[in-house]
Amino acid sequence: MLSTLLVLGLAAAPCEPPLVPTPVTDPVEADRIFREQYTKYEFRIPMRDGVALYTVAYVPRDRTRTWPALMVRTPYAVVAGVDVYPDFKTQRVIGRYALSMAAIRDGFIFVNQDVRGRMLSEGQFADVRPRAAKGGTDEATDAFDTIDFLVKNLPAFNGKVGLWGVSYPGFYAAQAAIDAHPALAAVSPQAPVTDWFLGDDFHHNGALFLMDTVGFFSGFGKPRPQPTRTWKWGFDVESADAYDFYLALGPLKNVNERHFKGDIAFWNEVLTHPTRDAFWKARDPRPHYRDAKPAVLVVGGLYDAEDLWGTVATYQAFNTQSPGADVRLVLGPWRHGGWARTDGDALGEVGFGWKTSRFYQEQVELPFFRKALKGCPDEKPVEALVFETGTNVFARFDAWPPKTKPTALHLAARGALSAEPPGPGDAFDEWRSDPASPVPFRAGYGMENDGEYMTADQRFASRRPDVMSYLTPALTEDVTVSGPIGVDVWLSTTGADADVVVKLIDVQPFDVPNGPTGARLGGAHTLVRAEVMRGRFRESFEAPRPFTPGLPERVRFKLPDVNHTFRPGHRLMVQVQSSWFPLVDLNPQTFVDPAHATEADFRPATHRLWRDASRPSKVMLPVLRGRLPAPPPRP
Repeated sequence: MLSTLLVLGLAAAPCEPPLVPTPVTDPVEADRIFREQYTKYEFRIPMRDGVALYTVAYVPRDRTRTWPALMVRTPYAVVAGVDVYPDFKTQRVIGRYALSMAAIRDGFIFVNQDVRGRMLSEGQFADVRPRAAKGGTDEATDAFDTIDFLVKNLPAFNGKVGLWGVSYPGFYAAQAAIDAHPALAAVSPQAPVTDWFLGDDFHHNGALFLMDTVGFFSGFGKPRPQPTRTWKWGFDVESADAYDFYLALGPLKNVNERHFKGDIAFWNEVLTHPTRDAFWKARDPRPHYRDAKPAVLVVGGLYDAEDLWGTVATYQAFNTQSPGADVRLVLGPWRHGGWARTDGDALGEVGFGWKTSRFYQEQVELPFFRKALKGCPDEKPVEALVFETGTNVFARFDAWPPKTKPTALHLAARGALSAEPPGPGDAFDEWRSDPASPVPFRAGYGMENDGEYMTADQRFASRRPDVMSYLTPALTEDVTVSGPIGVDVWLSTTGADADVVVKLIDVQPFDVPNGPTGARLGGAHTLVRAEVMRGRFRESFEAPRPFTPGLPERVRFKLPDVNHTFRPGHRLMVQVQSSWFPLVDLNPQTFVDPAHATEADFRPATHRLWRDASRPSKVMLPVLRGRLPAPPPRP
C-alpha cells in the first residue's frame, strides 16, 4: 500500500564524522582526495581449494579509528598495480569501484576482486556459476573465504563488510548472502543477473535477445589463455547499423560460421540449450536466496534494458525466503547502472526534472551502508522506494508490488482499447509477419544498444501494417499503474510458431513541452513497457509446442513492473506485433530449433489476434489509483 510520497528524501542520521570534512561533488576533486586519503594494498587471497583470487584494497590513511569494508567482486577487471589508482573522473569507474563520491568522503575500505578465472585471478571461470554440492566451491564460498581473509589481514578494519555490485557484480553480491560469513553485514545486489532464460539479458520468455547476446559475448566470452590485466570489449564488425547487419547475417548458425568460429563457449551453450532445461535451471540463483542474515538492498532501473526482471525477482526471492531479514527495494528512472553512472535526470527524450541518481547515492544507498557497517542510526527502513514516472517523484511503499485493482483493457474493433468486454461473433485483426522485413525495435541506427529504446517514441512502429495499435480516449484524471502488467491474448497463425510482442505506451497530447534535447514530444507515443513471448513456450518453457495452423490459442505472460502515472489529456495505447528486431532474434515461424534453422526455415505467416466474447484479448493493468475513461457507446 502506498504510504506517502517522498518529497524531501531520507536524510542520514548523525554518526562518526566523515573522513573528509567538506562535501565532494566534483569528480576531479574526488580523484585527488582518493589518492591523498587512501593507501592501496594488493592480495592474492587463497580459496579453500587453493585457487588464489587477485584482490586490491584501498584503506584510509587515517588510522586513529577503524573502517568497514565495501567490496565489489567483478569479472570485468580491477585496477591492477599497487601504485595504480582508478580514474574517478570517469562516472563508470566511480560506480564500479568506489560506490559514489559521497562514500569516498565518508570513509570506507574499498575492496575489489577479480572473480575466479577472470583477469588476474586463478581458476576456471564459469558464467553464472551454479551452486556447488557440499564441499565444493562456488561464488558463495569464494565470497566467504575472501571475507575471512580480510577479517584477519586488512589494516584499520572494523570487522564489518558490505558487498555490492551492478549487473554481473550484482549477481556476485547476492551470492555472498548465501550461508554468509558472520562479518558480512550488508549486501546490495544492483541490477543483478538472475535467470538468463526467463527474463534477464539474453533471453526473455525463451526468446533470444540477439544483439545483446552476440555483442556481449563477442568480447566477454573469449577464452583467457592465461591471467591478464587487459580485456577487449566490443564486437569488431564493419557495419553502421545493427538491423542491416543481423538481417544480412541470417540464421543463428551463421554467428559461429562467420564470426565466433566456435571459440565462444557460452554462445555454444546457448545454441545447445534452446529450452529451460537443467542447464538453465542450475543457473537460476533464486532458490538459494533463503535465510539471509545480512541486510539486503536490491536496486534497479525502471528503464533497465538488461536486468529489470532480475532486480524484482531477486528482491522477491530474498523477501519471501528470508522473512526475518532487512530486505529493501529501490527502483529509479534509470537505464542499466544509471544510478551509479549518470545524473538520472533524463533518458533519451524523457526528462525527470532532477538528479535522481545523486539523491539515491547520498540519501538512500550511503545511509543503508552507514547503518549496517558503522552502526549509524537511521529512520525506520522503507521496504520499497519506487520512482513514479509521469509525475517524477519517488514513492514509498510498505511492500512491492502494492495492492492494486486489476483492471482489464480489451483490444477492440477499430483500434479501440476498452474497459468493456467484447460482444459475440468472430472478430479479429490480422497481419502478415515476414522474417525478411521484421519490425525494428527502434527508429534510429547504430550497432550498440544504449537502452534508450525503453522510453522511445513508437510512432515509427504505429505506422507499420504489421503492428496492431489500440487506444483509449483521453484521460480526465491521473491513472497510476503499479506492478507487473498481465497479457492475455488469443492468437492463431498460418505457421507453426509466432512471437507475441506487447507494448504499453503513453500517448502524449500535442501541447506537452519539448524533450531535454529539444525534440518535440507533442503527440509522441512514449514507450512505458514492452515484452516478448515466444509462442512455442506459451504452456511450458521446458516442453515447447507448435501452433496448429488456423487454431486460435491462448498466450499469457507478464510485462515487467512499472510505476507510471498517465496524466490527464494523455491516452493509453497497446501495441501488438510479432517481431522486435534485432533486439530479439527472428522467429522462423516454423517449428524448428532456431539454432539449427536454415534460410529455408524462415517463412512468412499471417497472424490473427482474436477479440470476441469467447476469445477476448486483453491486458490486465494493476491500477493503484484513478479511473480509466468509460468506453464510447457501441454503434
